[in-house]
Amino acid sequence: MNSSSDLVSVTLEGGPRDIPRTLRVLRARVAEGKIKIERHGGYEHFERDPAAEGLAVDAGAESPVFRWTVRTRIAE
Repeated sequence: MNSSSDLVSVTLEGGPRDIPRTLRVLRARVAEGKIKIERHGGYEHFERDPAAEGLAVDAGAESPVFRWTVRTRIAE
């Protein structure tokens, strides 16, 4: 089970406009440098952007920035 201490806020750049710009995800996913969000029968893929580190601020704290890379469909 995941506790709230396992969650971290991240900033998402690019991708579909209806995905919230700020999202809370598991620390493990952030550590991997990739985030995959299930959405409308597929996945939106984001990768960490080290060049943007320190630029996003969420509630007074820096948040990692992930940029959209691709959308894939869920295999049936």
